[in-house]
Amino acid sequence: MNAKRKTRVHVVSDVHGNAEALARAGDGADALLCLGDLVLFLDYADHSRGIFPDLFGTENADRIVALRTARRFAEASALGRQLWAGIDGDREAVIEEAVRRQYAEMFAAFATPTYATYGNVDIPKLWPEYARPGTTVLDGERVEIGGRVFGFVGGGLPSPMRTPYEVDVDEYAAKVEALGEVDVLCSHIPPELPELCYDTVARRFERGSAALLAAIHRTKPRYALFGHVHQPLARRMRVGSTECVNVGHFAATGRPWALEW
Repeated sequence: MNAKRKTRVHVVSDVHGNAEALARAGDGADALLCLGDLVLFLDYADHSRGIFPDLFGTENADRIVALRTARRFAEASALGRQLWAGIDGDREAVIEEAVRRQYAEMFAAFATPTYATYGNVDIPKLWPEYARPGTTVLDGERVEIGGRVFGFVGGGLPSPMRTPYEVDVDEYAAKVEALGEVDVLCSHIPPELPELCYDTVARRFERGSAALLAAIHRTKPRYALFGHVHQPLARRMRVGSTECVNVGHFAATGRPWALEW
C-alpha cells in the first residue's frame, strides 16, 4: 500500500523588500504562506535601504532610528514632520508611488499557490492591483490546505509608530472571531505574551493581540504562526496544546519556516 503523500507549506513574514529570497521561498513546498510586511520603509540593520533613506538620506535615517530605539517617539515624529516639509508633493502620494514599485516586485516573486495576509506596514487597498492568479489574499478568512484549515488575520494594533495598517482592538478581535475553529491560526502580530512580544535588539515590547491569545485558549489550534517581532525573546512556546511559532524575520534570513504533515 502506498503511503499517503505528505503536504508541505513554507511560511514567511516580514519580507521587507527581500524579493530575491522571496522568489525561492516556495521551492519544494505545496504552498507558500506570507504573513505580511512586504514593504521596506526603513531597514533598521542597514539604514541606507528603504523608502525613508531614498527620500531623506542615510544620515537622517540614522537619526530617526536612534530616536525610535530610545523610545523618543515625539522627537522622531517631529523630525519626520520637518523632513516631509521639505518634500514637494503630497506625502501619501509620494509614499504610495514608492510602495507600488516595491509591490510590483514582491508580488511577481510569489510562488503559486500563495496565501497571504497584510502586515502592519502594508497598504491593503493596493493589493488587488498586484495579486496575480495563484495568490489568494485573506484577512479574517479561512482556507483548506492539504486537509487542514488555516485562518488568517492581517494587520497590527495601534502603536506609537502609527504604521499604515493598524486597526482598533475591537475590529481586530472581530476578525479573529470570524475564523472560528482552525487547525493553524496565522497572523502578522503575535498573541499577547511577553516572551513572544519582546524584541531583544530594539529593547521594547511590540504590540501583541489579546484576542489571538483568547482564541488559542478557546479553540486550541495545532499551531499559531506569526511574525512582526524581528528578534523575539522566545521564537516558539507552547500554550496548552498549541505550538506558537514566530516564523522568522525573512528579510534578514531569507529562509522560510516549514510545516509538514
